[in-house]
Amino acid sequence: MNGSSQPTVTYFIIRGISDLTDLQAPIFLLVLAIYLISLTGNMTILLLVCLDHHLHTPMYFFLGNLSILDMSSTTITLHKILVNFVTGDHGVSFFACMTQMYVFSSFSCDGLYLLTAMSYDRYVAICNPLRYPVLMNHRVCALLATVCWTLGLTQILPILIFLSTLSHFKSNIINHFFCDIVPLIRLSCSDTSYIELFIFINGLFLSTCPFVFTFFSYVCIINSILKISSNTGRRKAFYTCSSHLTVVILLYVTLGSQYLVPTSADKLDSNKLFSLFNTAAVPMLNPLIYSLKNKDVKSALSRRLK
Repeated sequence: MNGSSQPTVTYFIIRGISDLTDLQAPIFLLVLAIYLISLTGNMTILLLVCLDHHLHTPMYFFLGNLSILDMSSTTITLHKILVNFVTGDHGVSFFACMTQMYVFSSFSCDGLYLLTAMSYDRYVAICNPLRYPVLMNHRVCALLATVCWTLGLTQILPILIFLSTLSHFKSNIINHFFCDIVPLIRLSCSDTSYIELFIFINGLFLSTCPFVFTFFSYVCIINSILKISSNTGRRKAFYTCSSHLTVVILLYVTLGSQYLVPTSADKLDSNKLFSLFNTAAVPMLNPLIYSLKNKDVKSALSRRLK
């Protein structure tokens, strides 16, 4: 059937996580709890970084940026599940759908770049400690953060421009709990091979470059740590990197499970589970990992609670 014979879509219907009526209330309560924990945890981290002068260092500057990112990404995605349950309205306009897709995809890129900048910070701190104040001064940190946010916000623009030109779809029902790139492409009646190739190349560049940089940073970090003669010194050096390394591994594993595995139409349901974990659980776990594994954060929280 030609794409021109399909009706023009002006709005979409978000199917949600599950079509089973009996599961809607438990899912709503679970998502609400995850969202509140994520919001509270990341807001706590951000406030501590802003208010406690002991945390006014490059590492926590980037951690504050990551907290802003996590709060924003969970809000842009999970709010639709909560609103759908409360109002019963699963509809979203074409413009709102494109906006949600762009913001979420951009924030996903921002997260990878911010974690890469944090790995560079740990590399300089461990491998070049004497030059650390020069290499990671306030100007450099601000420049790195600006580059990370700019790259994330601009890298998805070509995909957004292409998808926004699509008007004919097989259906206006999106088998997802928010507007994501893959479900939208699966609905299109047009030839999307070019955009899929661009997405593959763009995703390969997006994931490979930060991963390679982070990987070699930690190879150098581990090599430097092993050269430390004192056992106490080695433990202390590794402890300063353990929180960030845990978050990096968690993010790459979830993104790899979600996007690197080929997704067909019949796999969209299972892909929603990976997406839910990536968009909900990871932002919730990040502040817990940093607060539980980081003495500076725990000390700052203790001082603020006194």
